Amino acid sequence: MSGAGAFLEFSVRTPDILESLNFYKLLGFEELSIGEVWPHKYTVVSDGVLNIGLHDREFDSPALTFVQPDLAKHARSMSDHGFEFTRMQLGEDAFNELHLSDLDQNTVIMLEARTHYGADEDHIDSACGTWFELTMPVKDAVHAARFWAPLAPVVLKMREEPTTHMRFDAGGIALGLSESIALHGPSLCFKCHDRDAIEALCEQHGFASQTFPGFEGAFRAIKAPEGTCLYLFDEDFLGEAIEVDESDDLSEFPR
Repeated sequence: MSGAGAFLEFSVRTPDILESLNFYKLLGFEELSIGEVWPHKYTVVSDGVLNIGLHDREFDSPALTFVQPDLAKHARSMSDHGFEFTRMQLGEDAFNELHLSDLDQNTVIMLEARTHYGADEDHIDSACGTWFELTMPVKDAVHAARFWAPLAPVVLKMREEPTTHMRFDAGGIALGLSESIALHGPSLCFKCHDRDAIEALCEQHGFASQTFPGFEGAFRAIKAPEGTCLYLFDEDFLGEAIEVDESDDLSEFPR
């Protein structure tokens, strides 16, 4: 197995795409050009690094979506390694995709090809600041790592106190596994550079938000119309965590 592939987007189901699109654009995200793959309404916003796919279709949302060439062959390899799929669409006349759930019912999607084009290279950061982690809630981070290690074999950082938190390189993005009870779903974490500006923006547009929400010292949480939670911090909360040698390959963790 060669991992999950290259990270494509954080995919979310959006009952009202225009409402969600307007929310992200007000925060400074850029709308990307999309391909003609999906029959449903679909668009993507980006801060230059993080891509958020807005989908008007039924699926176990949200999901981490990756691109994996030769997906049929990869599916066979994953099956041999004990992975089970919740959806499998493979065929010469179909756009191939796999869906699976981790041990905490977080969704992973793999596609055979990209569904959108890259962001403007000059576009960096949103009003939220610099995105640094996509965080998944887990009951037991080390146990959860047994699922994720074959998909994202490089651990970047790990912290044991006050709650266990592991950060993986997942296809080029930072994926966090957090045991924090304050985290209620897969969420996006940003290092904010201008508190006054984001707070004024929340007040001006009436964004649903909460100050000091209790997750890792965030000073504000903003909720998107479709339910995505964006946490804002002064600093990366794993700044003092132990860095793990990138040569450490955890793909042999027993699942």
